[in-house]
Amino acid sequence: MDVSRIRVLRGPNLWSRHTSIEAIVSCADTELSIATMTGFEARLRERFPQIGFLESNEKDGVVSMAHALEIAALGLQSEAGCPVTFSRTVPTVESGVYQVIVEYTEEEVGKLAFELAQALCRAAVTDTPFDLAGSLARLQELDEDIRLGPSTGSIVHAAVVRGIPFRRLTGGSMVQFGWGSRQRRIQAAETNHTSAIAESIAQDKELTKKLLNAAGVPVPQGRVVSDAEEAWAAAQEIGSPVVLKPRDGNQGKGVAVNITAREQVLAAFEVASQICSEVIVERYLPGHDYRLLVVGKHLVAAARRDPPQVIGDGLHTIRQLVDQVNSDPLRGEGHATSLTKIRFDAIAMATLAKQNYNADSIPQQGVRVILRNNANLSTGGTATDVTDDVHPDLAACAVAAAQMVGLDICGVDVVCNNVHQALEEQEGGVVEVNAAPGLRMHISPSYGKGRAVGEAIISTMFTDGDNGRIPLVAVAGTNGKTTTVRLIAHLLGRKGLRVGMTNSDGVYIEQQRIDTGDCSGPRSARNVLMHPDVDAAVFETARGGILREGLGFDRCDVAVVTNIGMGDHLGLSYISTVDDLAVVKRVIVENVAPSGHAVLNAADPMVASMAKSSPGSVTFFAHDHHHPLMTTHRAQGHRVVYQDGAAIVAAQGKQEHRLALKDIPLTRNGTIGFQVENAMAAIAAAWALNLDWDLIRAGLAGFVNDAATAPGRFNVFDYRGATLIADYGHNPDAILALVKAIDTMPAKRRSVVISGAGDRRDIDIRHQTEILGDAFDEVILYQDQCQRGRADGEVLGLLRQGLKNARRTTATEEINGEFLAIDTALSHLSPGDLCLILVDQVEEALEHIAKRLAE
Repeated sequence: MDVSRIRVLRGPNLWSRHTSIEAIVSCADTELSIATMTGFEARLRERFPQIGFLESNEKDGVVSMAHALEIAALGLQSEAGCPVTFSRTVPTVESGVYQVIVEYTEEEVGKLAFELAQALCRAAVTDTPFDLAGSLARLQELDEDIRLGPSTGSIVHAAVVRGIPFRRLTGGSMVQFGWGSRQRRIQAAETNHTSAIAESIAQDKELTKKLLNAAGVPVPQGRVVSDAEEAWAAAQEIGSPVVLKPRDGNQGKGVAVNITAREQVLAAFEVASQICSEVIVERYLPGHDYRLLVVGKHLVAAARRDPPQVIGDGLHTIRQLVDQVNSDPLRGEGHATSLTKIRFDAIAMATLAKQNYNADSIPQQGVRVILRNNANLSTGGTATDVTDDVHPDLAACAVAAAQMVGLDICGVDVVCNNVHQALEEQEGGVVEVNAAPGLRMHISPSYGKGRAVGEAIISTMFTDGDNGRIPLVAVAGTNGKTTTVRLIAHLLGRKGLRVGMTNSDGVYIEQQRIDTGDCSGPRSARNVLMHPDVDAAVFETARGGILREGLGFDRCDVAVVTNIGMGDHLGLSYISTVDDLAVVKRVIVENVAPSGHAVLNAADPMVASMAKSSPGSVTFFAHDHHHPLMTTHRAQGHRVVYQDGAAIVAAQGKQEHRLALKDIPLTRNGTIGFQVENAMAAIAAAWALNLDWDLIRAGLAGFVNDAATAPGRFNVFDYRGATLIADYGHNPDAILALVKAIDTMPAKRRSVVISGAGDRRDIDIRHQTEILGDAFDEVILYQDQCQRGRADGEVLGLLRQGLKNARRTTATEEINGEFLAIDTALSHLSPGDLCLILVDQVEEALEHIAKRLAE
């Protein structure tokens, strides 16, 4: 078994909406059915008993080695605690070669699971050992390292429930919610509204106390010291017991509480001063440690925090009792689990010493042993939810503390006997205010019910009904995509929206190109959705990007499929037939929002059949409004867009909107059929986005299809009395459409300049010149820059073959180089002639033509 071309599908894709790993797996003849591999399945189950059923989703039910790999990769992730359910193995057109697809929740975990699954299968084949426990431990450890922690995870989950899209911006806890200008960002429990000044104040515990005191919030007496002796002097002034903590610190690091003796104060100062040179000494408040969580202007959760402790049994040492507690699977080393392991360190040993214990002491049955005096969960403490018990005055005090510091999300630490009374009634006080507070004690408390703090945070970032999305249009098809994308973007721009657009020419933000090249893939789409100045997005969505990585978004408001026709790029990436290609193009339709629209070409059977895959509404468009699909669709009350003489009509039921073709320059008064189709598709998309009809009319009238606005898309020039047309048509369907358009344009003599892309099938390359040979008097063939795997001259040979039975062409010429071919064609032109130049290097060729026009 050989595994190659592993792809990471990061968005909805050909196979499912799940993020997945896709690999090409080649099996030897002996591996085409594991039933013929004596003892293989038994050895596989011996090494991985939890692997589950080995079954095939193919009609013949034969389980190949590729199927075994698929099921092993899914099973290993599942057994390691990853929530994955989807996998599939699909045979390709090559015998013994399969596409294996396995869902993942964390990309690196999915890749590792694939590697381990291969090792497992090899071990079963060779009857060698496989370390299952070690493999699962690696997967679990990696998953814990890279997945979102409980605090960030709870916010993300709340966003997903509300339909708000999210994207991790780093390997840590920085996450973007929403798209474009409506996006918000968080890092753990901080939002983009969290003030850096407020965070700085919260870090400075002395300044925090001053501000809270000014706001009337009870705080313990104390002061800042800079050496150990000064700390002892301050402790004597305040009166023992006291608390020592770093002036600038977090997560309870370096905090010592309830200390009285000089030696304890000096030792505590040394520990705290390692974190910050300035240390606060303040009065110790007796009572319990409470954390109150304030979000916005509301108290949303409260928990009593108890310090790490063990209960003696008269048999085991304190160290052994701690080990027993730490064996709880809910306890981990970091913040990824509900609880943190209790650790032995200098503070723990000092705390034990105060109780006349050491790590090897054996406490009596039922005796409680404290390992730390502070109750942070990060040091192994526990939490009990008390949200429903908080006195209104105490809640108001916590909110006042958060607002005085200026934090939108704030953890307020309070020490008091109980939360049933106001602080003033029990001599309690606020001892600390925290930015980016940990949420896990409220999400999964040790005791009591969890609180919906993630939902509370999301509600402060997005108002009710706001899902953070911007209007998003995806356009797919064999031809016409780029022009349709540009026209839709133009119409949205007329509404005053700042439009982000991707196409095969580049990435555009408000008509300003910020990236060049073919940008019709998911990476460019994601970049646009990340841009803060984008109010709406229109994406050209090419097959290559879908196959390579999936979509760059989870769903769209409008999906436009212009056509499939005879297809393009067939034979690449196991997309061998027009049916295969249609399945790829259909992905955007399958991921239309339920409230959205699919805009489909009714005259193309492959496209029309996609209607049943749309979760949203469907608008059909076609030249012929008498097409059976169009008439039926309209009769059922749905939307249709069609050509009626000199107008395009958008109709639903008896309602009609007519748009004169003479007012749509793109169509040249309706003479260019494929541009009429592009206009109909864009009109249907604009209708789906609820654009005003007067705005649509004005936008159509103002869209100019020249080399500046739509390079290489039927750009028409006048050259010394001859008509010159530059177009990027590069497949038989495009060539046919161009020929039909040119047939409406009178000319004394017609010539064409053409090359062919080497990554097309032989039949497709030949077919282009077969079409042109019946429509042009002269054909100039040229060899372009990139032969894409073809031998020198091979493409020209195929093009030449297509001209063998030409009915019109009487002159042919072969040129090496695109620009020389253009110059040759121009030198042959006379007034009244027409020349079609099928450009390869779009921008460079248009610049070259512009120079010749200027001359």
